[in-house]
Amino acid sequence: MDPRTNPYAPGAGTQPPELAGRDEIIERAAIALDRFRNGLAARSLLLVGLRGVGKTVLLTRIAQESEARGFVVVSMEAPEKRSLPALLIPHLRSALLKLDRVAAAGNLAQQALKVLGGFVNAMKVKYRDVEFGIDLGTTPGVADSGDLEHDLIELFLEVGKAAKEKHTAVVFFIDELQYVAEDEFASLITALHRCAQAALPIVLIGAGLPQLVGRAGRAKSYAERMFEFPEIGPLADADARKALVAPARERNVRYEDGALQEILSQTQAYPYFLQEWGKHCWHCARQSPITREDAVSATELAIAELDASFFRVRFDRLTPVERKYLRAMAELPPETRRSGDIAHILGKEVQSVAPTRATLIGKGMIYSPSHGDNSFTVPLFDGYLKRVMPVLPE
Repeated sequence: MDPRTNPYAPGAGTQPPELAGRDEIIERAAIALDRFRNGLAARSLLLVGLRGVGKTVLLTRIAQESEARGFVVVSMEAPEKRSLPALLIPHLRSALLKLDRVAAAGNLAQQALKVLGGFVNAMKVKYRDVEFGIDLGTTPGVADSGDLEHDLIELFLEVGKAAKEKHTAVVFFIDELQYVAEDEFASLITALHRCAQAALPIVLIGAGLPQLVGRAGRAKSYAERMFEFPEIGPLADADARKALVAPARERNVRYEDGALQEILSQTQAYPYFLQEWGKHCWHCARQSPITREDAVSATELAIAELDASFFRVRFDRLTPVERKYLRAMAELPPETRRSGDIAHILGKEVQSVAPTRATLIGKGMIYSPSHGDNSFTVPLFDGYLKRVMPVLPE
């Protein structure tokens, strides 16, 4: 069929044509934000899930809808090895300028900009990656001590007061939150906690890999009372079918049930993979309906493309030792990937491979669902490892 009309949208954070199965999460976020704006108690949200489940897409959709409803949206992605102040400062300035333009009496946004200026100067000394060339002025003695936790509290309180004056809320949308250093994450949680205690409308809606839950708990013991942790997983069968069928139906194309069964079996209903298979089914089919034979052909093309891009970019970041550890993991069924079993396959003691495991968790390649257990953060990665490394290296 005509590739110019192909509706499917596989990509990093690309909005699919049909965002199926996520309405409940979107509504939970909307309710929480309205409560924050109205001075009522609510919890921030941290969306957790594997790669390819659509966390970034969902975060983007919630941010777009929040901005349309008058919230001040601060969207960012936390890269590896970047400090939290370097990440926050330029976005906070933009947020405060937005607040300053909101039609309402008062000058608290201007005051908060000066406090941000003091914060910038203090953080430049402590964090070498802070680069900010605009003089915002300062308010001596406020958020300029150089202690991140203390200064971030004072800064957020000023921002919260400005937002409250304008009868709105400042909402931080932070993707890949697991890459924020644990001590800096603790400072962020503390600042949000103080704002909640003061009934000031500062909100965090974040997203990250499953280890984010444990990191939050280690950072601050009260984190579980501050955040909701919605688990974003593969779609239910009906929602997965809708994600495929609805965009095609708009173009008068339908699927045979056998084609849908083949796609759901191969993709395990992970949203990113559904878009990949949908795209390739469209290319393989000569006409409507899309048949099971089309879906089988699409499977070959989709796997080849994933191997060359989605999986490979992650594989290429690994050292030979890390690759060997993951290949040993792939030898085991998902429910039995215990650290001891992996070490046994490698012919080593658990303690000797523990540093490799820790590095892989830090890189976001695996996570520990419970003590001693291991799971891939990238769905279907075990199959890729077996294709690219048919035999476990010596």
